[in-house]
Amino acid sequence: MSRIGKKAVAIPSGVNVTIDGQTVTVKGPKGQLAWTIADEIVVTQEGSDLLLVARDESKRAKSMWGLSRTLVANMVQGVTAGFEETLELVGVGYRAAMKGDALSIQLGFSHDVNVEPPAGVTFAVPKQTEIKIAGADKQAVGEIAAKIRRIRPPEPYKGKGVRYAGEKVRRKEGKKK
Repeated sequence: MSRIGKKAVAIPSGVNVTIDGQTVTVKGPKGQLAWTIADEIVVTQEGSDLLLVARDESKRAKSMWGLSRTLVANMVQGVTAGFEETLELVGVGYRAAMKGDALSIQLGFSHDVNVEPPAGVTFAVPKQTEIKIAGADKQAVGEIAAKIRRIRPPEPYKGKGVRYAGEKVRRKEGKKK
Protein backbone atom coordinates (compact mmCIF):
# COMPACT_ATOMS: atom_id res chain seq x y z
CA MET A 1 0.00 0.00 0.00
CA SER A 2 1.20 3.47 -0.85
CA ARG A 3 1.33 5.76 2.16
CA ILE A 4 1.47 8.81 -0.11
CA GLY A 5 -1.27 7.53 -2.42
CA LYS A 6 -3.70 6.98 0.47
CA LYS A 7 -3.70 10.69 1.38
CA ALA A 8 -6.45 12.81 -0.15
CA VAL A 9 -5.44 15.94 -2.08
CA ALA A 10 -7.13 18.95 -0.47
CA ILE A 11 -8.54 21.45 -2.99
CA PRO A 12 -8.44 25.02 -1.61
CA SER A 13 -11.15 27.55 -2.37
CA GLY A 14 -10.64 29.39 -5.66
CA VAL A 15 -9.33 26.25 -7.39
CA ASN A 16 -11.44 24.33 -9.91
CA VAL A 17 -10.66 20.68 -10.62
CA THR A 18 -12.14 18.98 -13.68
CA ILE A 19 -11.89 15.22 -14.21
CA ASP A 20 -12.47 14.10 -17.81
CA GLY A 21 -11.78 10.39 -18.03
CA GLN A 22 -8.12 10.04 -16.98
CA THR A 23 -7.28 13.72 -17.54
CA VAL A 24 -7.22 15.98 -14.48
CA THR A 25 -7.34 19.74 -15.13
CA VAL A 26 -6.63 22.19 -12.31
CA LYS A 27 -7.47 25.90 -12.67
CA GLY A 28 -6.42 28.52 -10.14
CA PRO A 29 -5.24 32.11 -9.74
CA LYS A 30 -1.73 31.34 -11.10
CA GLY A 31 -2.88 29.46 -14.21
CA GLN A 32 -4.15 26.15 -15.50
CA LEU A 33 -2.42 22.76 -15.52
CA ALA A 34 -3.57 19.42 -16.94
CA TRP A 35 -2.18 15.92 -16.70
CA THR A 36 -3.34 12.50 -17.88
CA ILE A 37 -3.21 9.91 -15.12
CA ALA A 38 -2.18 6.31 -15.83
CA ASP A 39 -4.97 3.82 -16.56
CA GLU A 40 -4.16 1.84 -13.39
CA ILE A 41 -5.39 4.73 -11.18
CA VAL A 42 -8.99 5.87 -10.53
CA VAL A 43 -9.56 9.55 -9.63
CA THR A 44 -12.67 10.70 -7.79
CA GLN A 45 -13.66 14.03 -6.28
CA GLU A 46 -15.45 14.01 -2.94
CA GLY A 47 -16.36 17.51 -1.78
CA SER A 48 -13.16 19.53 -1.50
CA ASP A 49 -10.89 16.47 -1.67
CA LEU A 50 -9.46 14.50 -4.56
CA LEU A 51 -8.98 10.76 -3.96
CA LEU A 52 -6.74 8.49 -6.02
CA VAL A 53 -7.11 4.70 -5.79
CA ALA A 54 -5.22 1.90 -7.53
CA ARG A 55 -7.46 -0.35 -9.67
CA ASP A 56 -5.53 -3.52 -8.76
CA GLU A 57 -2.52 -4.73 -6.76
CA SER A 58 -0.04 -4.95 -9.67
CA LYS A 59 3.46 -3.55 -9.24
CA ARG A 60 2.86 -0.83 -11.86
CA ALA A 61 -0.42 0.23 -10.22
CA LYS A 62 1.31 0.55 -6.85
CA SER A 63 4.14 2.54 -8.43
CA MET A 64 1.84 4.92 -10.29
CA TRP A 65 -0.44 5.45 -7.28
CA GLY A 66 1.92 7.54 -5.16
CA LEU A 67 3.39 9.27 -8.22
CA SER A 68 -0.04 10.29 -9.50
CA ARG A 69 -1.10 11.65 -6.12
CA THR A 70 2.12 13.68 -5.83
CA LEU A 71 1.78 15.12 -9.34
CA VAL A 72 -1.85 16.14 -8.74
CA ALA A 73 -0.89 17.72 -5.38
CA ASN A 74 1.93 19.62 -7.14
CA MET A 75 -0.55 20.89 -9.73
CA VAL A 76 -2.87 22.16 -6.98
CA GLN A 77 0.04 23.83 -5.16
CA GLY A 78 1.33 25.29 -8.43
CA VAL A 79 -1.90 27.05 -9.37
CA THR A 80 -2.33 28.46 -5.85
CA ALA A 81 1.15 29.36 -4.55
CA GLY A 82 3.42 28.49 -7.47
CA PHE A 83 6.98 27.21 -7.36
CA GLU A 84 10.23 29.16 -7.20
CA GLU A 85 13.88 28.21 -7.69
CA THR A 86 16.82 30.50 -6.92
CA LEU A 87 20.20 30.30 -8.63
CA GLU A 88 23.40 32.06 -7.50
CA LEU A 89 26.24 33.15 -9.79
CA VAL A 90 29.64 32.80 -8.12
CA GLY A 91 32.70 34.16 -9.90
CA VAL A 92 34.40 37.40 -10.86
CA GLY A 93 32.44 39.06 -13.68
CA TYR A 94 29.56 36.56 -13.53
CA ARG A 95 26.28 38.47 -13.68
CA ALA A 96 22.74 38.25 -14.97
CA ALA A 97 20.37 40.85 -16.42
CA MET A 98 16.92 40.88 -17.98
CA LYS A 99 16.48 41.66 -21.70
CA GLY A 100 12.72 41.94 -22.06
CA ASP A 101 11.35 38.57 -20.90
CA ALA A 102 14.62 36.77 -21.67
CA LEU A 103 17.56 36.33 -19.34
CA SER A 104 21.05 37.45 -20.40
CA ILE A 105 23.89 35.89 -18.42
CA GLN A 106 27.63 36.66 -18.50
CA LEU A 107 29.53 33.57 -17.36
CA GLY A 108 33.09 34.14 -18.54
CA PHE A 109 32.49 33.12 -22.14
CA SER A 110 33.34 35.42 -25.05
CA HIS A 111 29.60 36.03 -25.50
CA ASP A 112 26.51 36.55 -23.36
CA VAL A 113 24.22 33.55 -22.94
CA ASN A 114 20.55 34.37 -23.59
CA VAL A 115 17.85 32.10 -22.13
CA GLU A 116 14.22 32.38 -23.24
CA PRO A 117 11.65 31.38 -20.60
CA PRO A 118 9.32 28.50 -21.50
CA ALA A 119 5.55 29.07 -21.37
CA GLY A 120 4.31 29.71 -17.84
CA VAL A 121 7.77 30.45 -16.38
CA THR A 122 9.12 33.89 -15.45
CA PHE A 123 12.60 35.10 -14.60
CA ALA A 124 13.56 37.82 -12.11
CA VAL A 125 16.99 39.25 -11.27
CA PRO A 126 16.85 40.92 -7.82
CA LYS A 127 20.67 41.15 -7.68
CA GLN A 128 23.23 40.79 -10.48
CA THR A 129 24.39 37.49 -9.00
CA GLU A 130 20.96 36.01 -8.28
CA ILE A 131 18.32 34.58 -10.61
CA LYS A 132 14.78 33.72 -9.45
CA ILE A 133 12.75 31.35 -11.60
CA ALA A 134 9.01 31.14 -10.86
CA GLY A 135 6.01 29.37 -12.36
CA ALA A 136 3.03 27.13 -11.72
CA ASP A 137 4.52 23.96 -13.24
CA LYS A 138 7.09 22.41 -10.89
CA GLN A 139 8.70 20.36 -13.65
CA ALA A 140 9.13 23.34 -15.99
CA VAL A 141 10.67 25.50 -13.23
CA GLY A 142 13.09 22.76 -12.19
CA GLU A 143 14.01 21.89 -15.76
CA ILE A 144 14.88 25.45 -16.82
CA ALA A 145 16.85 25.93 -13.58
CA ALA A 146 18.84 22.77 -14.35
CA LYS A 147 19.46 23.95 -17.94
CA ILE A 148 20.80 27.30 -16.71
CA ARG A 149 23.01 25.56 -14.13
CA ARG A 150 24.31 23.19 -16.82
CA ILE A 151 25.70 26.16 -18.80
CA ARG A 152 28.46 26.65 -16.18
CA PRO A 153 28.20 24.17 -13.26
CA PRO A 154 30.22 24.92 -10.12
CA GLU A 155 33.80 23.71 -10.42
CA PRO A 156 35.49 22.03 -7.43
CA TYR A 157 38.70 24.09 -7.16
CA LYS A 158 37.47 27.68 -6.83
CA GLY A 159 33.73 27.03 -6.59
CA LYS A 160 32.96 29.31 -9.55
CA GLY A 161 29.82 28.73 -11.58
CA VAL A 162 26.03 28.66 -11.34
CA ARG A 163 24.65 26.93 -8.26
CA TYR A 164 21.31 26.49 -6.54
CA ALA A 165 20.72 28.73 -3.53
CA GLY A 166 22.15 27.01 -0.46
CA GLU A 167 23.96 24.34 -2.51
CA LYS A 168 27.21 23.19 -0.93
CA VAL A 169 30.03 22.77 -3.45
CA ARG A 170 32.60 20.21 -2.39
CA ARG A 171 36.00 21.83 -2.78
CA LYS A 172 39.20 20.03 -3.75
CA GLU A 173 42.67 20.90 -2.59
CA GLY A 174 44.84 22.56 -5.23
CA LYS A 175 48.17 21.38 -6.58
CA LYS A 176 51.08 21.35 -4.10
CA LYS A 177 54.25 23.26 -5.01
